Amino acid sequence: MDRREFLKLAGVGSVVLVTRLDNLANAAEKKPGNDHFIFLQLSDTHWGFSGPEVNPDATGTLKKAVEHVNSLDFHPDFIMFTGDLTHTTDDDNERRKRLSEFREIAGQLKAKTVKFMPGEHDAGLDNGKAFHEFFGKSYYTFDHKGVHFIVLDNVSDPSGSIGDSQLQWLSTELKKLKKDSRIVVFTHRPLFDLVPEWDWATRDGAKAVDLLMPYGNVTVFYGHIHQENHHMTGHIAHHSAKGLMYPLPAPRSVPKKAPVKWDPTAPYKGLGFRSVNADVKKAEYQIHEFPVQKG
Repeated sequence: MDRREFLKLAGVGSVVLVTRLDNLANAAEKKPGNDHFIFLQLSDTHWGFSGPEVNPDATGTLKKAVEHVNSLDFHPDFIMFTGDLTHTTDDDNERRKRLSEFREIAGQLKAKTVKFMPGEHDAGLDNGKAFHEFFGKSYYTFDHKGVHFIVLDNVSDPSGSIGDSQLQWLSTELKKLKKDSRIVVFTHRPLFDLVPEWDWATRDGAKAVDLLMPYGNVTVFYGHIHQENHHMTGHIAHHSAKGLMYPLPAPRSVPKKAPVKWDPTAPYKGLGFRSVNADVKKAEYQIHEFPVQKG
């Protein structure tokens, strides 16, 4: 859908303005305060990936993103990594090595608060055991300046489910909130069926959406699909983020999902991260996309 159509749909519930700005100064139009704040979403860094035809700078893009974030002329209130911090491996020791290296690089971010959640590459083969050792809980909540954030784990279960236990936890958490509460949900996989045959879905995601539906101001940010996608389930807006290792093709645009090959004439094309300017009173989230820059 084009931007104008999307804004019209988004007006049903939480208002979300989508822009694509490379000018760093524009991202700080709304100065942080009691009713405004800025956070960053980084996703799908896939530390440990190797494939020169897909990304000949596989050990450099995460570091470039960290440098870019540190060069911004505003300070985000927090940074959220929405999963696939590392690239999958069957070797438990290698998995821990990659998580450790990722944590060291992410630790160079000049931000007071950096939060993490797993992707299936981090947690799908060991039910999140290694992730828990390095980063703690894989699902949790936190509050910031009037917004209630909910982090859901739809990757540690190898079936791609949230699971009954976590859904019960979500139900209990939501019952503590007023129906007009400002709620932001972070997940790795989409909660709706985008392309199930590509694993772009959550088996019991509809149950989570049903639990969220009675609340009037809900916005979901997720990763996994390595590109922007904007979708509405009723009044709930869902926004995927670009990845930081390689882009993936648009939904069902090719017969088989595979990383998009590196274009030497446009290096780092399709890679990036985003800032989100939150207006708490209006339940408005203004999204700004930043590309990975050459070193």
